[in-house]
Amino acid sequence: MNTMYLDMTTNSCTSVYIQNTRIIPAGTTIYAMPVKDKCDAYDFLADKYNIHFIFDDNIPTIDFYAIPRIDIMATDGAGGFLGTLGEISDLNGQASICYIDNDKNCYVIASDFRDLLNHPDNWRKHAVPCKEITLFSSKEEAMKKHEFVDLSAFPENTS
Repeated sequence: MNTMYLDMTTNSCTSVYIQNTRIIPAGTTIYAMPVKDKCDAYDFLADKYNIHFIFDDNIPTIDFYAIPRIDIMATDGAGGFLGTLGEISDLNGQASICYIDNDKNCYVIASDFRDLLNHPDNWRKHAVPCKEITLFSSKEEAMKKHEFVDLSAFPENTS
């Protein structure tokens, strides 16, 4: 079976099926919440546990491209990022939660979002090195090593 990668950073395509091919979502995306959703619970998580969820008024700059996809939802106040592996961030989702430190080391810190929220006090203690993630400096660098699905032949849905 072939493996190809689907860039999730620049298109609205969420899935592709190609016979005898495993499609893996790729890229680093940001899950930012509307400013109107800010509340004391988020301030509490930031102040007490150093988990700063991302809102539309304070979107960080990401300087890496992940394979498989990482959807960044929070920072740790020290330049690190928390996000979901392979899927969009979702409170009810089953995607593992990872942490990327300043040195671009990646760790799994929770089995899913609810697990993270159930143990916010010691999320760093649960960090396990994640060997399944490769961080590139750009999509172009990733494309030198991996084959991506070419969506240019398919028009964007404009309806």
